[in-house]
Amino acid sequence: MKTTRGLLAAGLAAIASLLAIPAEAQTFPTRAITLIIPFPAGGSTDLVGRLVAEKMSTLLGQQVVVDNRGGAGGNIGSAAVAKAEPDGYTILMGTVATHALNPALYTKMPYDAAKDFAPISLLVTVPNVLVVHPSVPANNVKELIDLVKKEPGKYSYASSGNGTPLHLSGELFKSLAGVDIVHVPYKGAGPALIDVLGGQVPIMFDNLPSSTQHIKDGKLKGLGVTTKERSAVFPDMPAIAETLPGYETYTWNALFAPAKTPADVVARLNDAANKAIADPKVKAKLAEFSATTVGSTPEELQKHVEAELAKWAPIVKASGAKVD
Repeated sequence: MKTTRGLLAAGLAAIASLLAIPAEAQTFPTRAITLIIPFPAGGSTDLVGRLVAEKMSTLLGQQVVVDNRGGAGGNIGSAAVAKAEPDGYTILMGTVATHALNPALYTKMPYDAAKDFAPISLLVTVPNVLVVHPSVPANNVKELIDLVKKEPGKYSYASSGNGTPLHLSGELFKSLAGVDIVHVPYKGAGPALIDVLGGQVPIMFDNLPSSTQHIKDGKLKGLGVTTKERSAVFPDMPAIAETLPGYETYTWNALFAPAKTPADVVARLNDAANKAIADPKVKAKLAEFSATTVGSTPEELQKHVEAELAKWAPIVKASGAKVD
């Protein structure tokens, strides 16, 4: 009898808790969801976003519509999500730039990266790679460090621009290795890579996908990947961390909703996002450009953002990079 009463009480409690959940959360989603990508179409963030959005549409039974809103290094699109109705129907494809670098780069931010969003899931990470022109007499990270230490200020490295992840990958390298390498900013990774291939600038930290074929063709020497682990694309290429303990940089993509989005809605989005990147076809497509699928809980993504903010703030300050 006691057992029956206990089961009955538990059942009534479960029903009560279900009734306490807003009807919208119970049935979410009932209409299309807008995924704002805060960068122009065609880039790696856009590619990740569209692949994930397509699969999530199937899993959720409602269209996830991509809306590219580039500008201000990702701040415009991110701010739009931060200020959107917290109902789960407007979400963001955030990056290391929007949620770690920009808060240190911009004097005035239109949002708080740690407080104005409800984290959903860390989707993928994409490694960068340290490459040098074949004329540089160094075949590994240690040899490069020894080389530039002999002649401080002689060597330079190209980047996609001041304050970009590629620039700051170089600044972290300089800091940990204790070397003096001159930064040469370009208006984008493409022009920078052209000059490194041409030998005008000897060193560059590049996104691994765009340098992969040049390394395979012998037009560049790949000395190390910037992630803690080696890349499956180049299993014989060491991670820079194998020579410089503590060195780790990479591009990442994660989903966020506006702060105060109901927990049940966030959980539904989290489940769909993690299932999307676990899909074999999506996973294979992402692997084509060296993206490693992650998947996380909202709590894990929140901790990741806080750690990235703490990590990059002093590096940005030391680099002197500012965007106003």
